[in-house]
Amino acid sequence: MKTNALILLMVFMTMSGLSGQRHNIVPNSSFEEFSGVPLGWFYNGGQFTRLVKYWSSPTLASPDAFGPGIVVPKHWQKKGFGAIKPFDGSAMVGITVFGCADGKPHCREYLHIQLSEPLVKGQKYELSYYVSHLEGSLYIDRLGAVFTHQDISQSDDQVITAKPQIYSSDIVRPIKGQWAQIKHTFVADEAYDYITLGNFFSDEQCSVLRDEAKYEFSYYYIDKVSLYKQPPFIEEEIPEDDITLQSLEVGKKIQLKNIYFDLDKSDLLPRSYVELNKLRQILKEHPNMRIEVHGHTDIQGESDYNEELSLQRSKSVTKYLINNGVSSDRIDFKGYGSNMPIANNADEKGRQLNRRVEILITAL
Repeated sequence: MKTNALILLMVFMTMSGLSGQRHNIVPNSSFEEFSGVPLGWFYNGGQFTRLVKYWSSPTLASPDAFGPGIVVPKHWQKKGFGAIKPFDGSAMVGITVFGCADGKPHCREYLHIQLSEPLVKGQKYELSYYVSHLEGSLYIDRLGAVFTHQDISQSDDQVITAKPQIYSSDIVRPIKGQWAQIKHTFVADEAYDYITLGNFFSDEQCSVLRDEAKYEFSYYYIDKVSLYKQPPFIEEEIPEDDITLQSLEVGKKIQLKNIYFDLDKSDLLPRSYVELNKLRQILKEHPNMRIEVHGHTDIQGESDYNEELSLQRSKSVTKYLINNGVSSDRIDFKGYGSNMPIANNADEKGRQLNRRVEILITAL
């Protein structure tokens, strides 16, 4: 049996159109979700990255997470760290944003995350986040955001030299012990995938307000980060290889686009949900359709490890679909490791193509 998925295009455009324009595209926006049990305070960026789900420290410097199970050491409590309650929920983060000239270690800390969908070029957005201030530290301006196409990873704790698209030109001065909302409205000039928050200017380029400061650094708490489209909404062009435009027939394999996992893990990242929701809609419109989810890796690593990783990743995709309304008897999953390459494993471009998730249509 053969059919065409073109009829799904209008359905999907409606599903992801006006009804979906007002959703926040920053995952774990209030830092409430942890990937594991907190083991204490944070002394490097890797520890923060491993704990706060989907967020990372793009440098060796470590943002601080505050929340259930996290105990602030007494000598930092005496300095006032963690004295304020989160704005939203039970967790928040804090970052040092000034103090390099005075020689403070980790004088710049940043918050980095992949957006749940890319920005739309030409679309108007509103970025909003709440800030509070560590009493005794300096007040500064220049807090802002950098949007990038690629992940940022820096092997030191220095200032990220990327030019921020938006930042505060005024000194950020919340009322003592309270939270203030920072808002920026902008038009996306590119279809960026990532956002990084912090201060991207040198100490010399910043304006400073001491206001009885006891410390020669600036520290702010951050909570409830949101990024929303603003009207008028731009209708996105559907690429020719989009899954909603694929003809459907038994025995056909279709590669899923933009499926993301944590490094060497099987946990789906939120960016994957866009493609998986398209697949879920197709399955909904074709109630007799059954599929197998196939996971594949490149040739790097041990064969047994690759097969298990690919199996667990295909299982994660299957679990997402089942948890979102697809009957379990319509889906099976398999992992093939590096046994079925579609490109040359000798170079990175080929290996990237081989790291993939596909579906095989087994019934219609």
